[in-house]
Amino acid sequence: MAYLGNNVPANFQTPPSVVRFNGDGSDTTFTLGRTIGSVQEILVSVDGVIQDSAAYTVPDGSTLTFTAAPSSGTGNIFVYFLDLAAGTVTPNAEFKGNFKNGGMFRTNSQALDTNITILATENANVTGPLTVNSNITLTINDGGRVAVV
Repeated sequence: MAYLGNNVPANFQTPPSVVRFNGDGSDTTFTLGRTIGSVQEILVSVDGVIQDSAAYTVPDGSTLTFTAAPSSGTGNIFVYFLDLAAGTVTPNAEFKGNFKNGGMFRTNSQALDTNITILATENANVTGPLTVNSNITLTINDGGRVAVV
């Protein structure tokens, strides 16, 4: 099946980075080794318990700062980078819907102005009425389906 839209960013293809730290019961700051935009871009676990983002901040984008010192342990502080801001997928304009009222209504044009072929292996739908402009051909191959709603 053909892929429509932009290429998928690498962060959706490779696992996000992970860093581990050793807690000592007194240190509250740890250097992440990379910069993030917000605490929503990381998942933090201490002793296997996922921490609410209220338990830490990243004030400069690269220093993890806990409100209370994590317990002592080897590799007991685990930071998983979600890479939420590393890339976005934006469809080409022709594949975006036209929406109104916050997505409640989807709109489409009422006239076909380019030649279109619906293949035998395809189903298509359009919200009518539909006008096929002069000198424009809508071809529906045998086995193909078009529904006008």
